[in-house]
Amino acid sequence: MDSMISFLSAAVVAGTPVLLATLGEILTEKAGNLNLGVEGMMLLGAVFGFMVGLKSANPVLAILAAAVAGAFGAFIYAFLTISLRANQVVSGLTLTIFGTGLSSLLGKGLIGQTAPDSIKAFFKPFSLPIIHKIPFVGSIFFKQDMFIYLSYVIVILLGIYFYNTNKGLNLRAVGENPACADAASINVGLYKYVNVLLGGALCGLGGAYLSLVYIPAWQENVTAGRGWIAVALVIFASWNPYKAIVGAYLFGGLDIIGFRFEVLTSHVSQYLIDMLPYLVTIMILVIVSFKQNKKNAPPRALGNAYFREER
Repeated sequence: MDSMISFLSAAVVAGTPVLLATLGEILTEKAGNLNLGVEGMMLLGAVFGFMVGLKSANPVLAILAAAVAGAFGAFIYAFLTISLRANQVVSGLTLTIFGTGLSSLLGKGLIGQTAPDSIKAFFKPFSLPIIHKIPFVGSIFFKQDMFIYLSYVIVILLGIYFYNTNKGLNLRAVGENPACADAASINVGLYKYVNVLLGGALCGLGGAYLSLVYIPAWQENVTAGRGWIAVALVIFASWNPYKAIVGAYLFGGLDIIGFRFEVLTSHVSQYLIDMLPYLVTIMILVIVSFKQNKKNAPPRALGNAYFREER
């Protein structure tokens, strides 16, 4: 039992950066914008968060820097796709290439350096009073670090925003039919910009978790494809932040399974174990694609540029 609790607790840690990135992409796609630059925004957040954290030794500044860096990447994408109505797929891929290249350039002199002790201490796991005593569940979810608790809060806030507020209803209208939303006096451009930038900030936080907490040190391409997994998990989660938490932790468990159960490596190739999270993600996407209905369909205007003079 203790080994299972330890494994599931570690899966939560490993899945947190993917969860944050997935939430960011859900927020973006709810506005009708398909941003394939998640990997790039995560890398921007990772490198800028680590740089600021290394120089200031201040965890709050490091987190803010990561969020701003992710939002900056999202702003480039938003300007191209919302203001200039450029192709969203191409713009997202370009953002990934930009983020990957810039993080490699800025991180060249950071390789091998570790996060300051003050940041490690700030993100040290601690138990939440009372609820950490809940059998089984408490030991898995409520004996974690502050970043993970923040991700729980973000999931809840996004759920409330999407399904229980007028602003969320307006956002969903923009993603479904921007022309009708515009006719109802909803500022389509503003909603798109705000939510795309907030989505980029969440992706930046996901990258910062990797470089500041999960490793915590700088290494090139620290995201290792997690941004692409986040894009896939949006479909798995049916654009629902509550379902995203399940997919992210599933990926986290598969990601660390080789480290936690060393007996596997003696019978199965390490390369196959490393491929397992990505193979399972592909299988899940295939299964989900056969069960599409109105409840798990993407926003109808997803990927389409909106030009009000054409409505």
